[in-house]
Amino acid sequence: MADRIASDHPSVQTVRSTCVETTTGVRLEIPADDREAFPTDDVVRIVIEGEELFGRVERALTGDDLSIPGVYETPDAARDPSGATDRLTEWVDEGSVSTGGSVLIDVVEPDFLYGLRAPGETTYYDAYEPPNSSLSDIAKDIEEQ
Repeated sequence: MADRIASDHPSVQTVRSTCVETTTGVRLEIPADDREAFPTDDVVRIVIEGEELFGRVERALTGDDLSIPGVYETPDAARDPSGATDRLTEWVDEGSVSTGGSVLIDVVEPDFLYGLRAPGETTYYDAYEPPNSSLSDIAKDIEEQ
C-alpha cells in the first residue's frame, strides 16, 4: 500500500508556476530556475484533486523555461492530445485557479509523480516508488505498439 504524504511535508519540493491562457486552453509555465525538478520532453503522472492523470513536460520555444501544456487521462493522450480532453483546462474552468495566476506544483517523486494545487491549499498524495527502468521501458514499448 502506498504511503500518504502531505503537500507541506519536508520531502515535497513545491514549485510555483504560472497558469497561462493559450488559443486552445491553458498551460503551466515553469521557471528556468526550477527546471532540474522536471524531466524534459517526458510524460509524468500528475495528481489533480486526488485523481492521477498524465502530462508532458516540454521545453519552451524560447529560453530555458519549461511548460506543461495539458493534463490527460492516459499517457498516450499526453503524448498526442488531439481529440483528448484536457483536464488541466477543466480544472481551471472549475475555478480552482485562474489564468494569469499561480499554480503550485508539488514534486512528490522527481521524474515520476507531481501534484497540482492552488496556493494556500494543502493536499495529500499517495506516494510510491516509480517502477524500475527495465519495467518502465517494457511498458513504454508495449504502449508504442
